[in-house]
Order: sequence, then structure tokens, then C-alpha cells
Amino acid sequence: MSSDLFVIWPGEPAVNLALWLVIIVVMMYLGRDASHQLLNQTGRSIYRTMRIAAFSLRAWQQTLRTRNQAILQSAGEAQVRRVIEREFVRVNDTIARDLGHYPTLHRQVSDTVSRLEDDYNRAIDTPPSPPAWLEVVNTVASIPRNGDPAAVKILDRIQQTLEGAHRETMDAYIKASRQSHKLLGSMQPLWRQVGADLQKVKHDVESLEERAAVIDEHMTEYQAIRNSSEAAMSKLTSSSLTQFFISGLVLVIAVMGGLINFQLIAMPMSEMVGGTSYIGAMKTSDIAALVIILVEIAMGLFLLESLRITHLFPIIGSMDDRVRRRMIWVTLTILTILATVEASLAYMRDLLALDREALTQTLAGASVVEANFRWIPSLGQMIMGFILPFALAFVAIPLESFIHSVRTVVGLFAQGVLTLLALLARLLGALVQHAFRILVHAYDLVIMVPLSIERLVTRSARSKVQTSSSGANTEVLWQKEESQS
Repeated sequence: MSSDLFVIWPGEPAVNLALWLVIIVVMMYLGRDASHQLLNQTGRSIYRTMRIAAFSLRAWQQTLRTRNQAILQSAGEAQVRRVIEREFVRVNDTIARDLGHYPTLHRQVSDTVSRLEDDYNRAIDTPPSPPAWLEVVNTVASIPRNGDPAAVKILDRIQQTLEGAHRETMDAYIKASRQSHKLLGSMQPLWRQVGADLQKVKHDVESLEERAAVIDEHMTEYQAIRNSSEAAMSKLTSSSLTQFFISGLVLVIAVMGGLINFQLIAMPMSEMVGGTSYIGAMKTSDIAALVIILVEIAMGLFLLESLRITHLFPIIGSMDDRVRRRMIWVTLTILTILATVEASLAYMRDLLALDREALTQTLAGASVVEANFRWIPSLGQMIMGFILPFALAFVAIPLESFIHSVRTVVGLFAQGVLTLLALLARLLGALVQHAFRILVHAYDLVIMVPLSIERLVTRSARSKVQTSSSGANTEVLWQKEESQS
């Protein structure tokens, strides 16, 4: 009955379809302006909405980028500050160790220099001055003898006296020279000692200069981080990504080590706490083994925190040194006890495996064969059970690095996602606007017959208007010519 309402010409479906198409085209032609306005407004509204969404996503991305830079800057400043503080502590230790005895060394060098100066003054080679009476003797010796025996005897005695005095003077001079050479020879060890002391001072000063150069480099890096330079931020970002992947790899290795540790103690724990009891869907023995491993990791974490190697819990690092040392010994003792317990459980596991193997052979009717060198795998399992807890204790170091770097990585990932969403929003808005423009042209394509008729009518009416206006203009020109004639 309802289908009869759409039948215009009964018994002629083709005619009905043609009539309805004509009606639809006419209706679309009559509502062309309103339809165009609706499509254009809808396309522009969606495009603007997508642009606003893209702008909001971009603003969120900028906010997140600023926050990530602040986190990177804070972490970089803290890291470089710790390095600078450690370098200053090393410089202080170097000064206290190498230059703390500088006053004593200075006094020793001063005493040695004074002794050298005294010995040098005593070792000055002073030639003997001629006696004052030498000129008188020379004058007397130059007196002509004239064959007088008394004069010859006197002059010979004067010559002998002069030669004896010369020999005594030369002997004294040679003795003084030997003493001077002896003093100069005794100065050589003193010079060597002074040289060694000065070389040591030079080495200490050069070591301080190297430390000062390292501190200057770190201060330059710290200033660049404080100024939020692009190079410093890029370096911090790449360093954070590197630390994320490296620490993640180490944590995966630690998880694998924990699984091995779990396999070592799971079976003997079932003999201790019972293998038939369950807590939820897990065996009680498995939960007990996991608890032991987690407690070992926690003790290792507290031990490294007490040693100030990691800084996950600032309250532990800020404790009094005496309390912190006590905590070190307590955590180390608990960790050693747990490692000993694991070693004994690993040995117990080997015994249980041996008993089960023997039971299986007995039930199968075979004779039990005692394996040779059975103590080697038992010893290996005990060593693994004792070492693995201490190895797992160091998982706090990569864990801290992973926690600090994962914030940066998550922030960078969120930035990338927001940038991609903003790009997709802008692209979707442009595509929707273009699609609605295509719909407008498709709408005109459907009603192209009445549009063509409209264009023909409009064109003919325009041509008639132009013809009438040109005729009127011609009559006016004729009238003007007649009036002029």
C-alpha cells in the first residue's frame, strides 16, 4: 500500500522512474543555492574544527617539549654538579695528600739552599796573595854581589828563604783547593735532593692543573646546560636515549639471571613449604622463591643507596654517617645470609634431583648406577646460588638509570605522537573540505540539464537586452545627425 504512493503511472515502472528522476532533479535544481551553502558551510566547519584540534595538539606538544627540556636540564645539571663536586673533592684530597707537607718541604729546601750557599762560600778558590816583604827581598836579591863572599852567602840564604816560603804557600794553596773540591763534591747530593723535591712539587702542581682543566670543562658544560643551548640539549637527549637502551638491556639480562636463580631454588622450596599448597593460581613454593629473590634485590638496592652509589631514596643518602654505616653492615649481612641459604637450597636441589633419578630407575627395574664426579655439578650449583644474589644486588644501578631515562623517552614518544596527530588533523580537515567541494560539483553535475537550460535562457535574454540597447543607441545617433543637418 505504501509503495503505491510512489506510483505515478500504473503499469509503467520505467515511466515512473523517469518521472521521479525528473522530479528529483527539479527539486535539487530549486534547492541548489541552499544545498551549496549547506555543503560549503559543513566543509568549512569541519576544516576549522580540524585546524583548531591541530593547533591544540601542537600547543600540547610544545608544552610537553618545554617540560621535557626542563626535566633534561634539571637531570643534566644534577649530574654535572655531582661530577664537579667529585672533582673538587679529588682536588682537596690531592692538596691534602701532596701539598699538605709543603711548609715542611719549603723549610727543607730553604735549609738545603742555605747549606749549599755556605759550602759554596767556603769552597771559593782564592789564590794566595804575595807577601808584603817580597818586593823588599827582590830588591835586596838584585844587589850585585861583586865577588864578596859575605854578600853571596847572604843572598843565597835570602833565595833559600824565598823558595821555602813559596813552597809553603803552594802547599797551603793545594790543601785549600783539595778542601774546596771536597766541599763541592759534598754539595752534589744536596743539589740532587733539591732537584727531586722541586720535581715532586712540579708533578703535584701539574696534577692540580689537569684537575683544574677538567673542572673548567665541566663548568663550561654546566653553563651551557644552564643556558639551555641547543647543543647541550641535543647531547642530553642522545645521552638519555643511550642510557635507556643500555640500562634496558642490562635489566633484561638481570631478569634472565633472576629466572635462573628462581629455577635453582624453586624445587627445594617446594620440599620446605609444601608443593601442594596454592595461593591463588601460583604455588606457595614459587611465591616463596620469588619473595627471596625480591628481598635480595631490595637488600642490594638498600646497600647501594647506603654506599651513595645510587640515589633512588634520598632519605638514605642524607642519613648520619654512623647510621648509614650500620645500615651498610646490616644489609650486607642479610644479603650474605640469603646468598648462603640459596647456596644450600641449590645443593639440596641437586640431592633431590639425584633421589628422583634413583627412584625412577628403581621403579623401572633397573639397577641404580652411582655417577662419578657428582660433586662437580653440586659445587657449581652452590657457587651459582651464592653468587647470583650479589649479582642481582647490582641491578639497582641500571634500574636507576632506566627510571631517569624512561621519562625522557616517554616524553619524546608523546611529542612524536602529538605531532603526528596534529599533522593528521590538518590533513583530515583539508581532505574533508576538498571532499565537500567535490560534492558541490557532483551536485551540479546531477542537475546539469536544468542548469544548461538556465544558461541558455540567461544567455538569450542577455543577447536581447544587448540588441535592444544597441538599437536605442543607433536611434539616438540618427536623431543627433538629423538635428545637426
